[in-house]
Amino acid sequence: MSDAHILVIDDEPDIRAGLTDILEDEGYRVTTAGNAAEARARVSEARFDVVLLDIWMPGTDGIALLREWVGAGELPQPVVMMSGHGTVETAVEATRLGAYDFIEKPVAVARLLIVLERALEAQRLRQANRSLQRQVGSLYEPMGQSPAFTAVLGQLERLAAHPAPILLRGETGVGKESLARWVHDRSARRDAPFVTVAAGAIPDDQAAIALFGREDGDGVAPGLLEQARGGTVYLDEIAELGAELQLRLSSALERRQILRIGGRVPVTLDVRVIAASSRDLEAERAAGTLRDELFFQLNVMPIKVPALRERAGDVEQLVQHFDRVFASRDGVPTRHWPDTVLARLRQHSWPGNVRELRALAQRLGLMGRGDVTLAEVEPALGGHFDPGTAGSADHYPLDLGLPLREARDGFERAYLLRQLQIAGGSVGQLAQLSGMERTHLYRKLRDLGIDIKGNG
Repeated sequence: MSDAHILVIDDEPDIRAGLTDILEDEGYRVTTAGNAAEARARVSEARFDVVLLDIWMPGTDGIALLREWVGAGELPQPVVMMSGHGTVETAVEATRLGAYDFIEKPVAVARLLIVLERALEAQRLRQANRSLQRQVGSLYEPMGQSPAFTAVLGQLERLAAHPAPILLRGETGVGKESLARWVHDRSARRDAPFVTVAAGAIPDDQAAIALFGREDGDGVAPGLLEQARGGTVYLDEIAELGAELQLRLSSALERRQILRIGGRVPVTLDVRVIAASSRDLEAERAAGTLRDELFFQLNVMPIKVPALRERAGDVEQLVQHFDRVFASRDGVPTRHWPDTVLARLRQHSWPGNVRELRALAQRLGLMGRGDVTLAEVEPALGGHFDPGTAGSADHYPLDLGLPLREARDGFERAYLLRQLQIAGGSVGQLAQLSGMERTHLYRKLRDLGIDIKGNG
């Protein structure tokens, strides 16, 4: 059951009455309009959660009315088009203009209810995304006054107003997603969704549906690309997408259309793309794990994000900012950071970059009061697992205060070093011991900096 408010626009009284009965039986509130003039009046009087709009109406038809609303600004709610004699061309035009979906008359009740449920869920996700952006804004706001960082912000500020793809490159934890959100918030798309596609977190067998959505007898499930309609898609670690999916994504970006899995009618892809990677993408291309077509499409405006050790002058501003944000969020007092402590933080190499610094500020804010001391800072810094200097494969210095990804990388490197030692340096034996397919294993070893010949 739902108390969502639905506007039904159709010139046939019997259809309006029939849809009203069906929807009210399901718990929806329903308002109706018989033509475009009545629809305009209803929209000016109330807010609706979904609009059901007939295409063929006398006078101003549904497509013209949809175009009118789009021209006045972003559609405030999903619009589902209806037609008794629709064509593929009409459906394509409707989706190109921003309609959420298209259903045929006579309307199948099961199909109608599924489409409404999906549309309402998409709207909830859109609103939740905006709320989340407001909540995380202060914590992840890029900041710094060092020349290296202000140069990057200057470049991104100039690019914010343009639709060209951006490729952010830099080490893990430097704040690439924060910068992508910063660009989104300064663009004309700021009121539309910002959707993150974490390529490495999507199972291979679900990746196509996750990206492009699904369409079958049970209805439509929009994918991540479609959920970002009108906004920005952040593609994290693009080289982790499979080759076939890279080709499909490249085609979608080129044509500005996506085809849901199982779908027949293309959906307009109106998104700004910001991609990111911490990998050597030229090496990925040479190894065949990153397709040239996708790389060249995304590499229009490459931006190198500096590591925190390259902007050590920003450490003081960052750590004090994180301290204030976490104190406000967690209900604890802020702490004072003496010059001796700040000097020690500036000397640290920060292998986890801004992410590591943020975690340290949160940890020290929760665990202590008053002045931060070197006695607190040293264990926090010294407990960090550095993959480049791990030493023996029998040693597992893992800091449980680290963000999950960094802790996982540390464990995986130690685990693979130990298994490689047991396997006598044989990658074939290592694949069997670890249960990994060789292609994925080679990529993982390379990512973790493990020299197979030298065993790390």
